[in-house]
Amino acid sequence: MTDAGFGARILELADRLAEISESPDALTVTYLTPAHRAVAAKFREWMQAAGMSVETDALANLTGRYAGTDPRAKTLILASHYDTVVNAGKYDGRLGLLTPLVIIEHLHRSGKKLPFNIELIAFSEEEGQRFPAAFIGSAALTGKFDPALLETRDAAGLRLGDVMRETGLDPGEIPTLTRRGDDLLGYLEVHIEQGPVLLNEGLPVGVVTSITGPLRYEVTITGEAGHAGTVPMALRRDAATAAAEMLLAIDQRCRAVPGLVGTVGKLGVPGGTINIIPGRCEFSIDIRAPDDAVRDVAGADIVAEIERIAGRRKVRVETKEILRMASVRCTPAVQQLFSDAIVRAGIKPYRLASGAGHDAMMFDGITDLGMLFVRCGNGGVSHNPRETITAEDADLGARILLDVITNFPAA
Repeated sequence: MTDAGFGARILELADRLAEISESPDALTVTYLTPAHRAVAAKFREWMQAAGMSVETDALANLTGRYAGTDPRAKTLILASHYDTVVNAGKYDGRLGLLTPLVIIEHLHRSGKKLPFNIELIAFSEEEGQRFPAAFIGSAALTGKFDPALLETRDAAGLRLGDVMRETGLDPGEIPTLTRRGDDLLGYLEVHIEQGPVLLNEGLPVGVVTSITGPLRYEVTITGEAGHAGTVPMALRRDAATAAAEMLLAIDQRCRAVPGLVGTVGKLGVPGGTINIIPGRCEFSIDIRAPDDAVRDVAGADIVAEIERIAGRRKVRVETKEILRMASVRCTPAVQQLFSDAIVRAGIKPYRLASGAGHDAMMFDGITDLGMLFVRCGNGGVSHNPRETITAEDADLGARILLDVITNFPAA
C-alpha cells in the first residue's frame, strides 16, 4: 500500500467494524457482549494478516506484536480501545487502532523491520458503558486494576467476574498482565479530537499536551412513592423533583468557572410509572477541568449542595465517588517528535489539551507517552453517529505516525 492509500484504507476498515453492533440501528459495542467478541475476532484476523503474532489476555485485550530486528530490544506500544459508547460514532477509539494497523501493514509488505519491537494493543474496555468502571483493559497492563471491580454488576445484574469466566477469561490471571516500564520505549495513541478546536483552527492534526482527569459520582435519592392524584404538593417527598434541582445546581456551579464542565449523563426513575410520585431517582455526575484543584473544589461544592437540597426536600441522598483521576501531562520529548513530524509533513504544528480521558493516562509513570489528535468534522461532535473524519486527514495522521515511529529513539 502506498502512503496515499492510508486514509481510504482506515475509513474502509472503520466502516467494516461498524457493521458489528449490539443494535441493528445504532453502533453499540460494550464489554464482553457477542458484538464485542466479534469485533475482537475481526481485529485479530487483520492483525495477523498484517504480520503480527496476536495474543488475547485475561481481560480480552488483543496484543499484536511486530518483532523488530532484535526481538530482545524494547517495545513501543501503539494502542487504543475497540469498545464504544451507546449509539456511537465510528472513529472514537478505533482510529487509534486502525491507524497503526495500516502502518504495520505497510512495514510488513515492505519487508521493513525497526530496531525495536512494536505492539499494537486493542484495549477491551475504556468507555465503562456496561460496568461502572472505565479503563479496565489498560489499567490491568499498568498494575492499576482494582480487584473490587470484579464484584460490580451490569444493568441486568450480572457480575463482572462471572461474565468474564462465562466468556472463557480467567480473572485470576489479571495480576500477571502488568507491564514493566524498563521493557518499554513508550506509548503512542492516535485519536479523533472529539472537539472543534482543530476544525476552527483549520488544521488537520494537533499534538496533545495533557489529558484531563475526570471526577465521577453516582447519586441515589430516596423519597417516598405515593399516588399522583392524592398527595398534596407540600407533603410530597418526590425524588425526581429533588434530582431536578440538583441537576440545575451542578449546571450553575460549572458554568461559573471557565474551563470547568459538569455532565449528568445518566438519569433515571427505577420502576417509575405515570401515576406514581417517584420514590427513587438515580443519576451520574462527571466533572472535569484543566486544573485538578479547580475540579476537586467544584466536586466538594456540588456534593455539599446536593446534601442541602436533599435536606430541604426531605429526601435521603447517597453520593458515591466512583472515579477520581489526576490529569496527565504527555512527555515533552514525545510531543516534540510529533511536532517535528508535522512540520516535515508541511503542516503548522499546533498543541492542545484533551478534555476527554484516554487509555494513555494509565501509562503515566510507566513509560513516556504521547498522543496525536486528528481533526473531527461536523462541528467537532463525537460520541455520536455524526462523528466523522476525512480520508485526507486520516491519511495525514497515519503518515505522521509512521514518521514518528521511524524516528523514535531505540534506547
